[in-house]
Amino acid sequence: MPHLHIASFKAPAFPAAADGVTFHYMAENTLHDDEKLIAASIGEKEFFLLLKRLPDKTLLKADKISRPSATHYVKRALQAYAGLVGLEVLASNVDSGEANMHLGNDSALWSIHDFERDFPTDREIRIEVGFGSGRHLLHQAKANPEVLFIGIEIHKPSIEQVLKQINIQQLDNILLLDYDARLFLELVPSNLAGRIYVHFPVPWDKKPHRRVIGEAFIAESIRVLKPEGKLELRTDSDNYFAYSFETFMALNQNHIEIYKNRALEVSSKYEDRWRRMEKNIYDVLMHNEELSGPLEAIAPFAFNAIAPDPERLEALNGSTLRFDEGFVHFERLYRTDDGRAMFRLSMGPYARPEHLYLILGDAPRYLPTPPVRSRTNARAHQLLIEALHG
Repeated sequence: MPHLHIASFKAPAFPAAADGVTFHYMAENTLHDDEKLIAASIGEKEFFLLLKRLPDKTLLKADKISRPSATHYVKRALQAYAGLVGLEVLASNVDSGEANMHLGNDSALWSIHDFERDFPTDREIRIEVGFGSGRHLLHQAKANPEVLFIGIEIHKPSIEQVLKQINIQQLDNILLLDYDARLFLELVPSNLAGRIYVHFPVPWDKKPHRRVIGEAFIAESIRVLKPEGKLELRTDSDNYFAYSFETFMALNQNHIEIYKNRALEVSSKYEDRWRRMEKNIYDVLMHNEELSGPLEAIAPFAFNAIAPDPERLEALNGSTLRFDEGFVHFERLYRTDDGRAMFRLSMGPYARPEHLYLILGDAPRYLPTPPVRSRTNARAHQLLIEALHG
């Protein structure tokens, strides 16, 4: 990711602006003075730059939790900040901050809250989890122009490459999302999807709880799929195939198909490599035969307007609160230069927590976005409110 190695850090008088980037405030870690966050925004994009002092250098880069999916925003902010305060840059991997001409239109890149506000329901959708190079996603979209494809990916370079191809090929039936697919499914209206593709997911042999395929994911897939819709798993991992087969067979009633080394119309570059290595490739197709009830609505998350006691915030720093389905972990407490406090948080279900910031003050809010309005996140939010105010 883009970063600068600098000789020494300098700060402007906040707020400050340069080259279309606004720098709003700085926040300092209350326990470690070698870490600071600088709040930046470009248009509607809000994120933090992270300053980290290391033994032999000082590093300025994008904060991992809040960084936007298009890296040119980060490059632009780093260059603007360096120029604004006159940083001496010792080393850099930041090229021009200008966006690629084919990334100028990012209307196909949606946030999770775009889907929360207005989920597209006017036609069949198909969802691809972890689209990687995008070959399969782009092929399917071109072959099925009447269907809306939603591609989910957390690898930002892959998102940029596919966004570029969407613009080059002028495709209007693909939306991209940088988010956890397991959480996303909890927002999808019932009986809407014709297909859910999970092609070559990370096996996570040493951390099976991180696997996409699991009991909760399959249950949400059944709710989301139309009757006769399909969940399609494709994997080169013997262990993942065996685990998934066992998970599917644990259902009380199911209709599945199993294939070995089935040829599809399009393959990824990784699949091409594995075939040259003569690795086996497995397909598990689950057919949905249920008509599900409507999606349960969850109210937006609200905050208490009363400011928490500063001593309570200090006591919460580093603590973890638990309930049956999930937790809230107060990872780090920060103080901003304009007198506010903010927490870096992990919260939600144990298997797929959300990582975000809580900015306290006159109008408390989450950054970069609130948690998905799921049942477990709603319980975690309520526990958070109780912890802040007693």
